[in-house]
Amino acid sequence: MHLTARAYTIPTDAPEGDGTIAWSSTTMVLAQASADGVTGIGWTYGPAAVASVVTDLLAPAVEKIDPDDIPAAWLAMQQRLRNAGRPGIAGLALSAADNAIWDLKARRHAMPLAQLLGAVRHRVPVYGSGGFTTYDERHQHRQLVGWTEQGIPRVKIKIAESWGSDEARDLARMAAARRSIGDRVELYVDANGGYQRKQAIRVMRAAADLDVRWFEEPVSSDDLDGLGLVRDQVTADVAAGEYGYDLAYFQRMAGYVDCLQVDVTRCGGISEFLRAAATAAATGLDVSAHGAPHQVLAVAAAVPNLRHIEWFHDHVRIETMFFDGTVSAAGGSAVVNLVDSGNGLAFRAAVAEPYRTR
Repeated sequence: MHLTARAYTIPTDAPEGDGTIAWSSTTMVLAQASADGVTGIGWTYGPAAVASVVTDLLAPAVEKIDPDDIPAAWLAMQQRLRNAGRPGIAGLALSAADNAIWDLKARRHAMPLAQLLGAVRHRVPVYGSGGFTTYDERHQHRQLVGWTEQGIPRVKIKIAESWGSDEARDLARMAAARRSIGDRVELYVDANGGYQRKQAIRVMRAAADLDVRWFEEPVSSDDLDGLGLVRDQVTADVAAGEYGYDLAYFQRMAGYVDCLQVDVTRCGGISEFLRAAATAAATGLDVSAHGAPHQVLAVAAAVPNLRHIEWFHDHVRIETMFFDGTVSAAGGSAVVNLVDSGNGLAFRAAVAEPYRTR
């Protein structure tokens, strides 16, 4: 089996920011796993340096492994990363490579990836995600209404602007969002860890009339006790977990949230996503898939305790640009590929090439 990787940096269509960071471009690292003339694809979002980890560390570890033996390949890659450190760039590389190997196996057997994994559902619920702190009210309104007009019944905006230093604007934007979507659509908010513990509770109490259903990372995801405190004091479901790079992370966090987030492009790929979902199930929790909707769609269909996937504006835009075979979220769910081999996507190399940075 042969592993390669390339990086592509794509400017955003408008300035984007959340409670703790702002950005003007997003980098996708695409891994390709090949054997017997067949190629599978997987990707992550992170620094271009991720590509070097795939080619320099992971590729030699799997070159003699049968692509059908995914557990063996995953273990070999995970062991190769010991001295590189699993969290961070190395974890992103492992995730992209594992995703590509799963896709390769499905394509070699001429099977849809969802069929290979087995499916609980053939349509996966989504929530619209964007509402960046850098948007003015008009831009936010257009985006939210665009989702509701597609029939998406739950939408999310970013709050805790500038590390929670402008609560008045946060509350004003939440109120504007509620006016945009009406009373029948669920309102989600994401503080990206920008608040302090009691501050997060005060903001939610001040927004009590807005019926917020989802409060993501109200405090730093490293502050487990703080997450638990907020969870027990607010009516919205508290969610976190997007920065989980290994199974132990999800085990530790499960006791402090209402819903555990898992990112298939960070956690260790499809292989570890399934284990993280099982860890959540063991504590009675649902999981929500963070980011990269077209990468996670097949495995999300296989997880019994899945709540929904994030239809993240930035990633949907890039994946629609770079792949044939993408789907819409019309009606509030994304259709799982059950026809074409693998994940059902074809990489548009010529379209992506102008954005290539490695």
